[in-house]
Amino acid sequence: MEKPNIRDMSLKEIEALITSLGKEQYRARQVMKWLYQKDATSFAEMTTLSRESRSLMEEKVIIAEPTIDRIQSSADGTKKALFRLADGLFIESVLIPGRNHWTACLSTQAGCAMGCLFCLTGRRGLTRNLLPSEITGQMTMLRRHTQEGPDIKNIVLMGMGEPLANYDHTVKAIRILTSDYGLGFSNRKITVSTCGLVPQILRLGQDICVNLAISLNAPDDRRRNDLMPVNRKYPLKTLLSACRDYPMPGRRMLTFEYILMSGINDSPEDAKKLARLLKGIRCKLNLITLNEFPGSSFRTPSKVTVRAFQQILLDHHYTAILRASRGSDILAACGQLSGTG
Repeated sequence: MEKPNIRDMSLKEIEALITSLGKEQYRARQVMKWLYQKDATSFAEMTTLSRESRSLMEEKVIIAEPTIDRIQSSADGTKKALFRLADGLFIESVLIPGRNHWTACLSTQAGCAMGCLFCLTGRRGLTRNLLPSEITGQMTMLRRHTQEGPDIKNIVLMGMGEPLANYDHTVKAIRILTSDYGLGFSNRKITVSTCGLVPQILRLGQDICVNLAISLNAPDDRRRNDLMPVNRKYPLKTLLSACRDYPMPGRRMLTFEYILMSGINDSPEDAKKLARLLKGIRCKLNLITLNEFPGSSFRTPSKVTVRAFQQILLDHHYTAILRASRGSDILAACGQLSGTG
């Protein structure tokens, strides 16, 4: 029987392991710190534990992470990492430069089953969910093996896959990312993006406190049904009801992501419909121009069209930010990840 990976375990699970070995429960916190704060890759490095404890743990569990196969650099400074998983599958993560920090865009699945027409990842279909160690492992490896690693301040779960379709593993990974004994990120610095899985949105708001971004992309059900098959199960009225119920503490706001596609959803009337649709929801909008990829039938709208769309939302008193496309020359931009080795 294959030994479990300790990096797939929560603090409580490591505590249970430690006590089953007849050792003090607090040792689990030491183990977590060795794994996530001191970058230990073997039990031999955990010198605050006795040799007996280290030997016993080595008999029960392994320490394993994904490996970085290669890193590509974009002309705009964005970097894309290709990770190889233990079973030979590949996934991708992206490092996005900011003014004084970097944002890591992590994957939660190998592929994606949601089938959004404008997304290259979705066209490849779903291979499998990622384990917690494969989600957090992207972060630990980027931090350890890239020059930018120490300056990563924000994490967005917006890479390959639908995070809420891999709910349990995603939430466990977030708890490790935010644990004082794990990677120590503030929940204010972590954003989960979803295409709109309503039951999981409601559950997420009860289980943990993180920022939520909704991939919207159309102001009505007819077009959203065509672009995003998930809308046929959870139409806009149902989705927006869940968004209104999602708890956002303090002055935080929900984010709605809207990918602008030429002639599809980018007209002035579409902007006005969107403004009416979101009325009463404390939110901001991220406007993203379509990132074209080989085989895509959709096109990027003109700058004039995009600015006009944004201005209408601003006139309706929304915070509407035009997000610069990053890394499109290396297929690292939103909707372009494929995990091809």
